[in-house]
Amino acid sequence: MALLEQVAIFLGAAVVVVPIARRAGFGSVLGYMLAGAIVGPWALDLVDDERKILHFAEFGVVLLLFVIGLELQPRRLWTMRRAVFGLGGAQFALTAAALAGFALVFGLPLQAAVVAGLALSLSSTAFALQALAERNELTTRHGRLSFSILLFQDLAVIPILALLPLLGPASGGAGDAGDGTPWLDIAGAVGMIALVTIGGRYLLRYVLRLVARFGTHEVFTATTLLTVVGVALLMELAGLSMALGAFLAGVLLADSEYRHELEADIEPFKGLLLGLFFMAVGMTVDIGLVIETPLTVLGLALGLMLAKMLCLAAVARIDTPSWRTVRGTAIALSQGGEFAFVILALAVSSSLMDGRVADTLIVAVTLSMAATPVAFKAGDWLNARLDREPEPDYERHIEEENRVIVAGFGRVGQIVGRILRLRRIGFTALETSAEQVDFVRRFGNKVYYGDASRVELLRAARADKAVLFVLAIEDVERSLATARTVRRHFPHLTIFARARNRQHAYALMDLGIDRIVRDTFHSSLELAQGILVELGLGGSESRQTVETFRDHDTARLIAQHGIAHDTDRMIEETRHWTRELEDMFAEDEREAGETRRT
Repeated sequence: MALLEQVAIFLGAAVVVVPIARRAGFGSVLGYMLAGAIVGPWALDLVDDERKILHFAEFGVVLLLFVIGLELQPRRLWTMRRAVFGLGGAQFALTAAALAGFALVFGLPLQAAVVAGLALSLSSTAFALQALAERNELTTRHGRLSFSILLFQDLAVIPILALLPLLGPASGGAGDAGDGTPWLDIAGAVGMIALVTIGGRYLLRYVLRLVARFGTHEVFTATTLLTVVGVALLMELAGLSMALGAFLAGVLLADSEYRHELEADIEPFKGLLLGLFFMAVGMTVDIGLVIETPLTVLGLALGLMLAKMLCLAAVARIDTPSWRTVRGTAIALSQGGEFAFVILALAVSSSLMDGRVADTLIVAVTLSMAATPVAFKAGDWLNARLDREPEPDYERHIEEENRVIVAGFGRVGQIVGRILRLRRIGFTALETSAEQVDFVRRFGNKVYYGDASRVELLRAARADKAVLFVLAIEDVERSLATARTVRRHFPHLTIFARARNRQHAYALMDLGIDRIVRDTFHSSLELAQGILVELGLGGSESRQTVETFRDHDTARLIAQHGIAHDTDRMIEETRHWTRELEDMFAEDEREAGETRRT
């Protein structure tokens, strides 16, 4: 089948099934899996090689981890070390031991039971984080706790894959352990992580700066994708998790000025490939095995979820007294993970596990993924009856940092930013000029590269959580494009706009923006007041003259807005208003002269 035909099949299935699943309240993840099962080999059989598609679609998980890394700055990662290594390590050890014990009870050999415990103790990063994001729960306490545990699990994949061959009969047991090959693999992995860390910290930022300055937007997008693909390939060559490498690259760039632009460029590809990944998981479900042994497979899937829930609840209880948080964490991570597919396949190739057993466990893991949205619905039902108070936001200060977005960090934007910083009001500054970004960052200003007229960039900058938008862009066309984007996609934002001239102000008023400050207007008024004082007018009289002019000009600006597109009429209106103002000042002067003579 031609590639274009397969693409059409995937898109058609997703367009039909996913909205129905979301409408039913099960979320898009289950919808993608159902769409994959429908077009897969056990239903319509419209796909050639579902395993190859799954391997390709795993890159969606890589992009997901890169975006998560961009949102997790190194100092925040350091503050999470207790949750990551303490709670994450405890969960992994407890769950692996419990599942390995169950496997021994059900008759698996010791080596196969250990592998099963290690593989099944891992949860699905893609499923859990996508579901939490759709439910707006990533910033809750159980969302942050779930992410910490998932991060440790991704780290745990490295030693599992490195040490798994030691358990196989080909390793020769303890007698061959002295060849040092696994330890060389681990040393190579550590060296690759160090290489990515150093390169991402110093070289990558320099490359992005050059591309932003001399390239186009399309070239910058290509550079972003190349960054993720390159890091993933380097990690894969070292035998590490590609997703972990992408996450590390994201963390290293989280403090850079290109953070929001990178996230905006990656987001569309991440969404499409993640959807394809979920569809590929649905296609790879062995329905024949389910039909042949339904009680065994369904029992394993249900038992896996219950066992993981109990272990997760025990660990989460150590961190929090809130049962709502405990339930949320246990449900979010109750499914098996995509890395189980890799570990179980390696176990079969290393003669650690029978192929039939591995296939049964893979089906059980897949069914547990499919049951996750149902588990979330059950958790909502349980929370509604046991605890009516919503869980407080775990990191509300994150939203506080995004209260204001400043688009354009030139002369006007910098002054606004300095005053906001003086009052310790958090803001996000966006600027399209790479030279300007580089220049102002040298003086300690935190500004991000990107075009604020792109809705993807505004979403990456958390415009949905902001309350004010400062439109300080100097270029008129880009200013109007940004204003249209904000008004359309983020209507809750109050916009304070800078206008280059009267025509720019009229165009902004056409978009419904009424808080407008014109360039040089107030500085010109202050200059004129100084001139009047120097020419002999008193301070109060000069100030009254300027204030009168300002009030009349503001009123006339509003009055002329309706005829702003009629140039001739507007010119005549302006002349008429000027004559009225001159006559008014002349009348004031005559009355003042008569008063002085009297």
